[in-house]
Amino acid sequence: MNNPIRAAIIGSTGYGGVELIRFLINHPYVDITSVISSSSAGESIAAQFPHLNQVMELDLDHVDIGLIQKKSDVVFTATPSGVSSALIPDLLEAGLKVIDLSGDYRLKSGEIYERWYHHKPPLTSHLKQAVYGLSELFAEDIRTAELLSNPGCYPTAASLGLIPVLSMKKIDPKSIIIDAKSGASGAGRKLGLSVHYAELNENLKPYKVNQHQHIPEIEQTLSRFVGEQTTITFTTHLIPMTRGIMCTMYANLVEPCDEQQLIDQYRAYYKGRPFVRIRNKGNWPSTKEVAGSNYCDIGFSIDERTGRLTMISVIDNVVKGAAGQAIQNLNLMMGWDETTGLEMIPVYP
Repeated sequence: MNNPIRAAIIGSTGYGGVELIRFLINHPYVDITSVISSSSAGESIAAQFPHLNQVMELDLDHVDIGLIQKKSDVVFTATPSGVSSALIPDLLEAGLKVIDLSGDYRLKSGEIYERWYHHKPPLTSHLKQAVYGLSELFAEDIRTAELLSNPGCYPTAASLGLIPVLSMKKIDPKSIIIDAKSGASGAGRKLGLSVHYAELNENLKPYKVNQHQHIPEIEQTLSRFVGEQTTITFTTHLIPMTRGIMCTMYANLVEPCDEQQLIDQYRAYYKGRPFVRIRNKGNWPSTKEVAGSNYCDIGFSIDERTGRLTMISVIDNVVKGAAGQAIQNLNLMMGWDETTGLEMIPVYP
């Protein structure tokens, strides 16, 4: 492209924001023209993140809609929930494309949003306008989006693992149990006792049991494919590592199923979607095998004794679960190859 699009990142001092910088700085069709932080405006981004010294020297801007309009064509809102919904109406009015990483526009019901997120819901018209950006499943909708709601990290891993087998009607939707584990970066950069080193190190603990805000998001997505309201049992755990999510999912098979045939069907379902990798029989993924990348790796095991299917889905929560998928969605929105700027090999070991 002769004229790269100009991108602004609101929330540049969070983990999602700085991960957007890591990928976009080498994107061939994008220039980062504004990095924005309401709490650190006026400072250099490299002062907040010394690893960006001699890589990016931009100063952090205030949140100023007029300035954002002048300096950008697309805006990533990598903010906490409840913040982006106060900004996005004005960003849309300014004629900007918006990719929201906050969660404010993922749920179509304002009532359900308020119940689970404990914030005043966004405008109903914008909830209806927002396109849910699970790239592999809703690509055609994403291509025409002006307001794109980037999925949550847990919902990305869980939905990519479950949707094909639900679409093929091979499992009982009422039997789904999701055991999910995340590294500490999923909690964001803010200080908190739960991610204090002495609390997290050598520890494994559940949190938000039956109360996690990603429950209705997963249920909303699964219900679209099942054709009726689907509920899940979903338990999240914090583990002492920086990056990564593993969702181990269990469901009752409706009839006996051949494991190799299921693997072949998954590969056919995701054919042409390069960021989903299906493991061979007897080979199950681990989080380190996707670290730093936009891949989602999925493996299976069928227990003939119990008639249950076990699915294991792993992603890097900061990449495929946030910034990487946001860029994948930008690529789709702009008509570019969806892998542009994202073909990074996982960091191993």
